[in-house]
Amino acid sequence: MSTYVQLHILTSYPPSNLNRDDLGRPKTAKMGGFDRLRISSQSLKRHWRTSDLFTTAMSGKMGTRTKRYGREVADSLIAAGVAEKKANTWATAIAGAFGKGKKDSLDIEQLAHISPEEQVATMDLVKKLAADDRAPTDLELALLKKEQTGVDIALFGRMLASSPGFNVEAACQVAHALSVHSVVIEDDYFTAVDDLNDGKEDSGSAHIGESGFAAALFYSNVCINKSLLVENLGGDDKLANRALQALTEAVVKISPKGKQNSFGSRAYASYVLAEIGEQQPRSLSVAFLNPVSDTDMLQSAIEAMSRQVSNFDKVYGDCADNRYHLNAYSGEGSFAELQKFVAQ
Repeated sequence: MSTYVQLHILTSYPPSNLNRDDLGRPKTAKMGGFDRLRISSQSLKRHWRTSDLFTTAMSGKMGTRTKRYGREVADSLIAAGVAEKKANTWATAIAGAFGKGKKDSLDIEQLAHISPEEQVATMDLVKKLAADDRAPTDLELALLKKEQTGVDIALFGRMLASSPGFNVEAACQVAHALSVHSVVIEDDYFTAVDDLNDGKEDSGSAHIGESGFAAALFYSNVCINKSLLVENLGGDDKLANRALQALTEAVVKISPKGKQNSFGSRAYASYVLAEIGEQQPRSLSVAFLNPVSDTDMLQSAIEAMSRQVSNFDKVYGDCADNRYHLNAYSGEGSFAELQKFVAQ
């Protein structure tokens, strides 16, 4: 049986535009027949994975996500004394080990997430090819993908249809964050003034624009299959626990960057419920199918979520072996204890 770590988070954001749609307005979704503010899971994962908190905690264990790996390899071969034409041909073959290449290009067609070990193995091969003045063999190219312990890859996976041997199943699943209440997107009408315009001849603004925004209390859910995470990391339990703690810190502290300079809407999680067990995971979003509308919205949301936990347990039996909650609204619990809990 797999062991799961689940995080259920409530985070309140002031007026903001954290994650925009194709028209530049805040993303939304309908739930329970009402419009909700939404932050996509892609946006959340991207900001967690690339945050200073996460990359510093996981320094040396992070992969690189790129289409341009062939360019880096070619530059390294040329720097090692290989003629440009040969370098480009060999680099194309090496990059091709991580995905199908574009025609007449060093780039590959899809983003490839390349682990630290794979990057080291590539540079070792570059040195060998330059010293021997020869092209890479099929066996050498296959061995480039023999091992990987990139924490970001182990958590969020990687998939490349043209190179299935490169695939890693994600140990972490992230739901789209949705507001626990209904929302109406508002418009911010703004102007910009020309600093060199003294207003004597033209008192108008130099620029006029509009920007959508809304404020919301979001529920978000993160589920990590810890057993799969350990497997993805080659059985390294200590590294898996470090990864869980680093991810937990990013989840509760890191905000999406959309329009941050305009709205200054950074926020920490106000409430976190962490669960550990071998039971099948489940979201608590049904607690907010009926939008929260009380004036004390955060407390009402916490109570609704707690009732849903209790009701699931009554109907299905205990849905977790252990639980820990942090409530920054009332000052209960501590982040340090939360980190210890997820790594137990």
